Amino acid sequence: MVRRYSKFTAVVILATLFAACSSTPSSHRIARNEKDRKPAPDFTLTDANGKRVSLSDFRGKVVLLNFWATWCGPCAIEIPWFVQFEQQFRSKGLEIIGVSLDDDGWKAIKPFAEQHHINYPILLGNDSVAQLYGGLDALPTTFMIDREGRIAYPPHVGLADKNEYLHEIETLLGSGSANASRSSVRPGAAAIFSIAGIS
Repeated sequence: MVRRYSKFTAVVILATLFAACSSTPSSHRIARNEKDRKPAPDFTLTDANGKRVSLSDFRGKVVLLNFWATWCGPCAIEIPWFVQFEQQFRSKGLEIIGVSLDDDGWKAIKPFAEQHHINYPILLGNDSVAQLYGGLDALPTTFMIDREGRIAYPPHVGLADKNEYLHEIETLLGSGSANASRSSVRPGAAAIFSIAGIS
């Protein structure tokens, strides 16, 4: 599955992530024009209870679609942010969906989800869904989907900036600019290189 990287690819990903997380963005990313947004590919996967869940079930909501795995260091950094976003924005129309690409399936996912107090839906992904979203060359990869089910921004590939997520969520929800008092989360090199567990 997605986990099987070559050593060279892993080094390139690490270097790219470290460079991105060492710099301060000068401005927020720009949402795609409405006419240029493409529909997010629909899929149906199962949750921890065996229930079949489709992306199209969430039409009418802003969706943060996160592809991740338990062995992915940067994924573990982002997950507490998503837990916070779920608490803060669910009542305003945000739905966070985590699609795990763990080879070990629920055996790995369930204890991880409990340990990290994940409060949003987790689905077990597969190669077919990964291909629908461009093959997912790196994890985490996250898509911001508008209320009409269209991909509103270029995907976040690798560890993103927490404030960037906040800006995009609030923009798509129509809730105005982000709170200026929130803190920016920039993990150091040690945290970034925890992704070296990828083989």
